[in-house]
Amino acid sequence: MSQYINRELSYLAFNRRIVEIAAAADTPAQEKLRFLTILASNLDEFFMVRVSGIRKMLKKGEECCDSPERMSNRDLLVKIRHEVEALAAQARQIVRTEILPRLAEDKVGIKPYRDLNAEQKRYLRAYFCDNILPILTPLAFDSSHPFPYLSNQSACLLVTFGTGGSECDYGKAPIGFVEIPANIEPLVAVAPNSHWYTCLIDLIQAHLEEVFVGGDVDAAWFMRVTRDWDYELVEDEVLDLLTTMQMEITQEHRDAVRLEVDQALPSPLLAKLRHNLRLEDSDVYQLEPPFAFDALTPLLDVPLEQHRYPPFNPRLPRRLVNNRNIFALIANGDLLVHHPYESFYTVIEFLNEAAHDEQTLAIKQTLYRTGGVSPLIDILIAAAENGKKVTVIVELKARFDEKSNIQWAKRLEKAGVSVVYGFIHVKTHLKATIVVRREEGQTVQYVHLSTGNYNPRTARTYTDIGLFTAQPDYGRDVALLFNILTGYHLLWNEGEGVQSTASPQFRQLAVAPFNLRTKIIALIKQEIASHQRHKDGMIIAKMNALVDKETIDHLYAASQAGVEIKLIVRGICCLQPQQAGLSDNIEVTSTVGRFLEHSRIFYFYANGEKKVFLSSGDWMPRNMDRRVEVMYPVLDTRLKEQITEFILPIYVNDAEAWHLRKDGTYAQKKRRSKGRGAHDLLIAYARESGIKSIPYELAIRRPAQSRKKKPTRPVAT
Repeated sequence: MSQYINRELSYLAFNRRIVEIAAAADTPAQEKLRFLTILASNLDEFFMVRVSGIRKMLKKGEECCDSPERMSNRDLLVKIRHEVEALAAQARQIVRTEILPRLAEDKVGIKPYRDLNAEQKRYLRAYFCDNILPILTPLAFDSSHPFPYLSNQSACLLVTFGTGGSECDYGKAPIGFVEIPANIEPLVAVAPNSHWYTCLIDLIQAHLEEVFVGGDVDAAWFMRVTRDWDYELVEDEVLDLLTTMQMEITQEHRDAVRLEVDQALPSPLLAKLRHNLRLEDSDVYQLEPPFAFDALTPLLDVPLEQHRYPPFNPRLPRRLVNNRNIFALIANGDLLVHHPYESFYTVIEFLNEAAHDEQTLAIKQTLYRTGGVSPLIDILIAAAENGKKVTVIVELKARFDEKSNIQWAKRLEKAGVSVVYGFIHVKTHLKATIVVRREEGQTVQYVHLSTGNYNPRTARTYTDIGLFTAQPDYGRDVALLFNILTGYHLLWNEGEGVQSTASPQFRQLAVAPFNLRTKIIALIKQEIASHQRHKDGMIIAKMNALVDKETIDHLYAASQAGVEIKLIVRGICCLQPQQAGLSDNIEVTSTVGRFLEHSRIFYFYANGEKKVFLSSGDWMPRNMDRRVEVMYPVLDTRLKEQITEFILPIYVNDAEAWHLRKDGTYAQKKRRSKGRGAHDLLIAYARESGIKSIPYELAIRRPAQSRKKKPTRPVAT
């Protein structure tokens, strides 16, 4: 038995936990659906990046992937297929037998087009002709038309003509395709103001004669292609990172890695698809309805409180409400903000104040994932218009956010913001802001560091921790880090690691790819040494993923030395706990629930010193070697106690967490516990201790005020 768990299978086990939440009897119907749409999105990304990467390794003759557990790639693909099919089958069962029947009780749901009455069909036909037909593009495939490029992740109808339904003719007869437009709602109301819907793909299928004019349409079947998105940039070929990334994300000829089809699709047509998409039998997934969970997302927008979690509005920290100036507040002591229990408005206010304050000289910020509409962009532009020196590091290679990040970068540049695009082989993944102010003749630096992205939308559903500080060592370190990111200091040679003219000397920060792994391992070794002297060693580490073999091996060594170790790992965990003589003292749990756990917290008892660190990066090779990440200590005694005496104990004792068992499977505590889960407890605490937050959009001054006008500070309600 391996002493490690395979990375890819561990990720699928995480998705198994998502499905189990959707299957739970006490999960409201719309929340069930939300979890299943998360599953679908996760699997799409998994095939686009991880499975495509494994396939490319096989083509190159590489036997194993980059997991500490060295399963062969061929065996791994077989196991992946088996698990994905099981997940998809269970998810569809939940939709058919639980979600749709519960919603139907409140007159909300989906009706097949064929079951609609004459009046509803007349209404939908008119809607189709006016709103859908002009957008559709029929794509023929015959001797005169080459096989069309079918867009990544787009649902599609494969259409046959003139066969009379004879399967023997399918292999020779011409076929056509209709892609379902991604910018149209996938469900269409069967009547005005109705919450009964029919699927857009069903509506299109019923009117294919209008699409293929003059075509003798026989039948149509659902299909969907997932393509490779695992691009690699070759340093010698990249002259302009922005231009190169624009070419990468618009490149059409990406290999297909998965084909999803209606299980009723005749075999000759399936063979034709496989041949033209260059796929194997093992790359094809035959489905029963519902075919695509993302087509059901409009049902999430129907206001049905009885089918949702009880509403919760993030709170403002009382210190912020009672202080008229956020910089004075931070100068009087560090501030910790725990999202989504405490509002992201605090971050917006920090930047907003800086953008309009006469004492602000400069603002520097990293942007990794900002979301589709971000008030932060408006604030940074306003700051530049108000005469502040604004520098933004935009990571163009943030997977699946490349297009929006390019758009933001161009808009910021037009407004006079200095935009830096980072490096070719190293992603800038840290989350940091520094505001430089002139106060009483002195330059003061205010810093914000976070475990999560500067994204107001995801800050409502991702758990993250942000630290505001004016401590000089932090200001010095973050300023140095920004100079490294914008200057010619960090040189990356693939296969050789970091090369630089001088090793940066940070006072408080541990920074990847310089010394993050070294610092973590040093802390583990120090805890081992402390335990050997005092017999009180303890490590608690909360993160999204644990993959790095060297770090895992040092955790094993700590366990063997007697150190008590509690790991709270949301997703991938390659460490095997509770193995005799190896990891007896290691417990691994996973908190998966209403919010997406995203914060990284590392605690070392250190004979009562209680060292606490927050980080933007997980314990994975990519975070330690191929990304710029920061890990930073919590120095303020009050904030350290908040984490060690309140936040971490709630997670360690989470009554609804999953335990990773010694056989590599997970079991949920909830079945044998009557306690409330971590998310419920943290919501309850926020309600008791915080002040109701104002909406983000009300906190932003629009349009940006001129530099001569003194802004009015928004007041929390």
